[in-house]
Amino acid sequence: MFHVVIPARHAASRLPGKPLLPIAGKPLVQWVWERCCRSGAASIVVATDDARILAAARGFGADAVMTAATHASGTDRVAEVATLRRFGDEDIVVNVQGDEPLIEPQLVADLAAALAARPAVDIATAIAPVGSLEEFLDPNSVKAVCAQDGRALYFSRAPMPWPRDAAPQGRPIRYAGAWRHIGIYAYRVRSLRRFTQLPPTPLELAEKLEQLRALEQGMTIHCVTLKVAPPAGVDTPADLERVRSHLGGE
Repeated sequence: MFHVVIPARHAASRLPGKPLLPIAGKPLVQWVWERCCRSGAASIVVATDDARILAAARGFGADAVMTAATHASGTDRVAEVATLRRFGDEDIVVNVQGDEPLIEPQLVADLAAALAARPAVDIATAIAPVGSLEEFLDPNSVKAVCAQDGRALYFSRAPMPWPRDAAPQGRPIRYAGAWRHIGIYAYRVRSLRRFTQLPPTPLELAEKLEQLRALEQGMTIHCVTLKVAPPAGVDTPADLERVRSHLGGE
């Protein structure tokens, strides 16, 4: 059994009110919720800081709660829901961002199952092969390095692993074997609570990657490997138009 929490924040510098933007007659967050409804989750909660999103979510039938406006991240919002709903320490909750209208329900279920099968693991996430040299060099594309058993060793915005023998003039020309991090997480609730009570760590602050806090504090992250990266979420107006085109026929 697992739960899904969908953090949906109204403020966004590039797309204000993003969760409510219409896509084929529905608000963006409704597409996310509907996909999660097909994942087999025991409960799905939309967690927001805005009354408009709360009203919209309840209007299309979602379980939705108002959370504090002071949270630094969606993870903190998920932790508040875990407390409000009294999830048990060993329960599993999947954090599905409210701007992922193309999320695959099976991916949500697979992450929860991967964590459930590994009682000593704190967090599960996903990785997919890097698809191009441009992606490998892009600091917005977070790379992951994992042990052979799937345990995450490090995440970085920098190209890694560095292909020492294929980087003339200090610029890589090969990316084979590199993995891109996919930003979806399943947490064991006791680990989620611990994580959100810890202060930001030096590596987290340097890379601006929240998951590095977990690694620096000795927590274990398991990476589920995907054959291909799932469709990207909505961060920009161009992303919105891409998704509108894709979902217009559904």
